[in-house]
Amino acid sequence: MSRVALPALGAALTVALWWLLTVAFHIDPFYVPSPADVVQTFWRTPGFLLAETWVTLQRVLIGFALAVTGGLVVAVVLAASRTVERMTMPVLAAVNAVPKVALAPLLLVWMGFGDSPKIVLVVLVSFFPVVVATMAGLTSAPADLRKLVRSMKATWWQTFVKVRLPWALPQIFVGLKVATPLAIIGAVIGEVVSPDRGLGSVITGSSASSDTPLAFAALVLLALAGVALFYLVAAVERLVVPWA
Repeated sequence: MSRVALPALGAALTVALWWLLTVAFHIDPFYVPSPADVVQTFWRTPGFLLAETWVTLQRVLIGFALAVTGGLVVAVVLAASRTVERMTMPVLAAVNAVPKVALAPLLLVWMGFGDSPKIVLVVLVSFFPVVVATMAGLTSAPADLRKLVRSMKATWWQTFVKVRLPWALPQIFVGLKVATPLAIIGAVIGEVVSPDRGLGSVITGSSASSDTPLAFAALVLLALAGVALFYLVAAVERLVVPWA
């Protein structure tokens, strides 16, 4: 019960504090709407907001899946060869240091409008945490354990599957949980820069039309989507890594 009740209580207290501040300081809904204004806006256009949420979620899930797949493969390659790691890590760090907002207009020039630039932004934002966490996990297996399996004539693949991968799984899931909210941020950046569909375009259009409650409704849906994806990864972690 505590796993459900305490998060629900925290969310309820946050909403109550938000509502109290808007009432106590008589904040104009044009600047910060109250929770009641946001709920009223959602019920005014539920189909529209849910459809845009689904568009954003599709981009997030596709980009996140590509980032996880690519990040795991790259991390395994880097962890297998110290030479490749030393050659590649500075390049990966440099690419990760480039602000993704600055890349968004260039992606539009290179790939045009549509889903592709948004998905690429999700991949770029989510890729590096997965690589770093996976490499940290793969290289953290105790040396004594690796020596033991080598003394038993285990192949590289057997050592990887039986020792390094199980030891790395908790760290890998840390990277996945860090990358989950970043994937949503990447999708929203793309949708704000190129507002065609999705919750990011709803926020952009709401700002242009001064419909602040609609923008807050989109922000709340993004937050709920982030929480849902985070706990989905956490649930998979409980199934795959019960010992951690």
